Amino acid sequence: MKQIVLLVLTCILFLAACAKPPFKDEFESDKPWIEQLTQLPAYPDVRNLLAFDPGYITSNQYLVDTTSIKIGEDGVIRLTLVIKSSADAMNVSYEGIRCATSERKLYALGRDDKTWVQPRVSEWQKLDLVRQFYAQRGLAKNIFCPHQQIVSNTEEAIQALKAGMHRSIFR
Repeated sequence: MKQIVLLVLTCILFLAACAKPPFKDEFESDKPWIEQLTQLPAYPDVRNLLAFDPGYITSNQYLVDTTSIKIGEDGVIRLTLVIKSSADAMNVSYEGIRCATSERKLYALGRDDKTWVQPRVSEWQKLDLVRQFYAQRGLAKNIFCPHQQIVSNTEEAIQALKAGMHRSIFR
């Protein structure tokens, strides 16, 4: 009699285990990515600009406003990029780089009166698909997103910018 009861209990436990929904892995990679709201920084001050090498020969100078560098909880590093021509013309933009997907987004453009204006197109674009994104590709690959991993804090980003390359990259 005990054997029958034990067999019935074993069968019930087995059936109960089979009836459970399968284990669902709920790590960060399974959750949908949500972009956080972006607040524009102050217009860049020339005293806070740090030059970097975009990785190709040009007469333009490429600079980042170190006070504008923000690392978001959404995995996006946001910064003010300044491109200065040899004739002293300046293009100023506030952009985001999403390291995990190698994408870039333009949030705002700088105007001559030192204010920001919203761009006509503000969507995520693959860095590899647009030839003109060589500065952003250089920042992503060599400085802010080594091995497609975002730097851990602003200090690390500034150190990599000053060194011209993140410490984890070997040449």
